Amino acid sequence: MARQDIKDLAAFLVVARERSFTKAAAQLGISQSALSHTMRGLEERLGLRLLTRTTRSVAPTEAGERLLRTVGPHFDEIGAELDALSELRDKPSGTLRINTSAQAAETILWPCLSRLLPQYPDIKVELMLDSSLTDIVAGRFDAGVRLGENIAKDMIAVPIGPDLRLIVVAAPSYLKGRKPPKTPHDLTQHACINLRQTTLGNLYAWEFEKNGRAIDVRVDGQFICNDITMILRAALDGFGLAFVMENRALEHIKAGRLVRVLDDWCAPFAGYHLYYPSRRQASPALAVLVEALRYRKPRPALK
Repeated sequence: MARQDIKDLAAFLVVARERSFTKAAAQLGISQSALSHTMRGLEERLGLRLLTRTTRSVAPTEAGERLLRTVGPHFDEIGAELDALSELRDKPSGTLRINTSAQAAETILWPCLSRLLPQYPDIKVELMLDSSLTDIVAGRFDAGVRLGENIAKDMIAVPIGPDLRLIVVAAPSYLKGRKPPKTPHDLTQHACINLRQTTLGNLYAWEFEKNGRAIDVRVDGQFICNDITMILRAALDGFGLAFVMENRALEHIKAGRLVRVLDDWCAPFAGYHLYYPSRRQASPALAVLVEALRYRKPRPALK
């Protein structure tokens, strides 16, 4: 492809998107007559009419729409890569907008940010705490933090924490005089504290796995909540069994305020990941944050 064609195609994309020679010429920094001449030259070389012109508007023809749809994204990617290269000349700076769950923000993100931000005074971070599976591209976030199983395949995902487990716990006062469940099916005979999922609006079915066998159980009880902190509080007060993150319950287990049950049915799963669009080159600020958060498994102790 001739260099002139590349330059003229770039100009065509601006006209087709702006639907105006006036706006496109201003954006390109050339006169309207020069831009019109460029478009006619491109159409003549291609042997196709790309734009329909009237006294009031400009619109792509069928051929122009096809060119806009197929060639446009490649030009956008080239522009993004060139911008990313130019950013490498500068020190990490700017604002990073990150969508995350409250638990990930509290247990992983903030401990890292509290150490990182003083080292990079030109970086600002905005955390949006959200329990739903937000589209970070549509929401104009630089990155998101979610459990590994909830991340779309077209995203770059970096592990920022260890594998996690959901465990079943109860207060000794609740278990007193009751037979602890031996299998997940026994939960139907117990009062359980339900979680209302914010994203879907339904009650979360407790998920178990043992020796490759997976079981989902829908439980029942007097109390339902969409907040894990309140569910844990209700369990501590003896209102029934709760299904909570292990790391949230460990302190209470060690102190004897909670007791584990069905522990052999509680399998680990992929923990928190920071993710961002695969087509977007990470800015220097985001690259710094990724490396600071990246989870590295502890090396086994030498014997």
